[in-house]
This record gives sequence, structure tokens and C-alpha cells, in this order.
Amino acid sequence: MKYCSECGESVERGVPPGDNRERHICPACGTIHYHNPRIIAGCLPVYGDRVLLCRRAIEPRLGYWTLPAGFMENGESTEDAARRETLEEACTEVEIHSLYTLTSIMHVNQVQMIYLAKMPSPDYGPSEESLEVALFSEEEIPWDELAFETIRNVLRLYFEDRKQQKFPLRHVEIDNNRFNTARVHD
Repeated sequence: MKYCSECGESVERGVPPGDNRERHICPACGTIHYHNPRIIAGCLPVYGDRVLLCRRAIEPRLGYWTLPAGFMENGESTEDAARRETLEEACTEVEIHSLYTLTSIMHVNQVQMIYLAKMPSPDYGPSEESLEVALFSEEEIPWDELAFETIRNVLRLYFEDRKQQKFPLRHVEIDNNRFNTARVHD
């Protein structure tokens, strides 16, 4: 950040009084500009024994498979964001059952919330954001063509948990300094 969004003056970096982190501060108007993690909300849509995946029509990772998910908008709940993203990317409605994974992706300042959801019918299709949408059994998952490690983690956990038919909330932390290190908490 170079300029204050309040007054247009150049900002400086410093630790504001009473804070413990360096922030962008405007010396002209005193505005402190906080940059906090972004929330990604999405669904793991299930129909029968299959899960719904979307082949990305946008960057990053164009052409790779993912779960329907994206950034929350202001004024919506995480569940509403997950439903909206699923409708936007897979042209399908879902019934959300529970929050399934909460992943802190520290090296990119994101928090990903994936809800376990049921598809009431097998009606789905591609959109402007998806080249292709399909239902996959566990054996059919294109593991080498998944867009993100976080999606791989969600799918692995789901297929493990499905064996016991218990789907606890999973907390996962991914830190780039310890690449491929994920701590999973039940």
C-alpha cells in the first residue's frame, strides 16, 4: 500500500500505539489501514456416493479441478457464500449440513471454510467460472489434476471419515515455511 484510501497521502509502516504488529499508517489523517485474512467459503457437494467437482475456467489454476468455493462478499454469511459459490460455479442448489473443514492458509493470509452439503438432485452444469462440472466416486477423483492442496486435504478427510459415517469439524493449518505440513485437529 502506498497511499491512504481516506485522504490520498502517502502512508508509512509502523506499529500503532496499543498494537503489536506493523501496519500502514497515514501520517496526515491518522488512519490505520488493517490488512486481515480473506475468507473463502465453499461446499463439498455430495450426491449419493459421489462428490461434485468443477474444472476451473479462471486463473489461478485454470483447467484444474476444485470444489465450488470463493471469496465471501460483504453482507453475507459463510453459509450463504458457500451456497452462492456453488450455484455460481456448478449451477446447482445444495442443502448445507455442517461446517466440515476450517483451514488457515497462513502464507497467503486466507481462511478456507468448506461445508459438507447434500445435492437434492443431480442437476448441475458448467458456468462462466467452470469449464466442466462432474460427479466423481472416490476411485474416479482426478487426484493429480486438483487445483489446490487444500482441496486434496478436504477430499482425503472426507473419504476417510465416510468409512465411519462420522464427519467431525476438521481444523487444518498450512504454513508455507513448513510446506506440506498440515496439522489436523478433530
